[in-house]
Amino acid sequence: MSSASHVQVEKDHANPERRGLKKGLYIIPSAFTAANIGMGFYAVMAALRGFQLIEGATAADLQRAAEQFDNAAKAICWAVLFDMLDGRIARMTKTTTEIGVQFDSIADVLTFGIAPAVLAYAWGYGSALIEGSWPHKLGWFISFMYLMCGAFRLARFNVQAARPRILAEGTAKVDKKNFIGLPIPPAAALIAATIHFAPKPLLLYTPRYAVLYSGLMMALVGVLGALMVSTIRYSSFKTVGTSSRSTRLAILFIAAIGMLIYLFSEYALLGLIVIYVLHGPIIRLGGLFRRRGRQA
Repeated sequence: MSSASHVQVEKDHANPERRGLKKGLYIIPSAFTAANIGMGFYAVMAALRGFQLIEGATAADLQRAAEQFDNAAKAICWAVLFDMLDGRIARMTKTTTEIGVQFDSIADVLTFGIAPAVLAYAWGYGSALIEGSWPHKLGWFISFMYLMCGAFRLARFNVQAARPRILAEGTAKVDKKNFIGLPIPPAAALIAATIHFAPKPLLLYTPRYAVLYSGLMMALVGVLGALMVSTIRYSSFKTVGTSSRSTRLAILFIAAIGMLIYLFSEYALLGLIVIYVLHGPIIRLGGLFRRRGRQA
């Protein structure tokens, strides 16, 4: 056998292994998406279990209900991490697929749409407000609209990402540095972080404060829904770590954030997510003031 034939045989033996390895890489992003769905399902079940325990009205049941709500909030926050990893890993390994994009969107509707809407209702205004009253019905409506806004946000993102050049004139174009509208994961994370900060059901407060806090929670859910369907730009951080210097800084930043969350999760999670949610409107307002200053 000639040397050329021998080399060709070696390549033929090597290629199947490489193809097999490549196929195996496609499983990794989907595994993180599946974990995302698992966290969403757990959050819904824990919220329902907590809502069920509230009806017992004993001190032990109410304590267990608070634990269930806290666990549901933690599950949503874990899902945010899984959601960040599946997309980044898919881009790093070049294993992005159309079915993976759709699978991720379906997972987000469950974990960041249905789960936080159910959790906010079960922990807050669903138990604290009189069933059948107009504030209680308003809570139903706001939770539903939050879910609808989140689903619309995901659909709009998929369309813009797939066909950015044939969108209607005047529609903002998608770029890698920014999201158009508040992404649904941080919207869900803010609801979860709020409940993680104070997992005690609103039913345990005095009637006056229970109604007040229920109104504030409904306002928060409504504002988050409006931000998701808005055209306010939010940083995507997809370009972080693309250079050697930014990679080092990103590692240090992630390590610091991780330690803060580990030590002070109630405060760190809430503070970080509030900063992210507010930075979009603040930048938009700053741009409007600059334009008015130039015109004047």
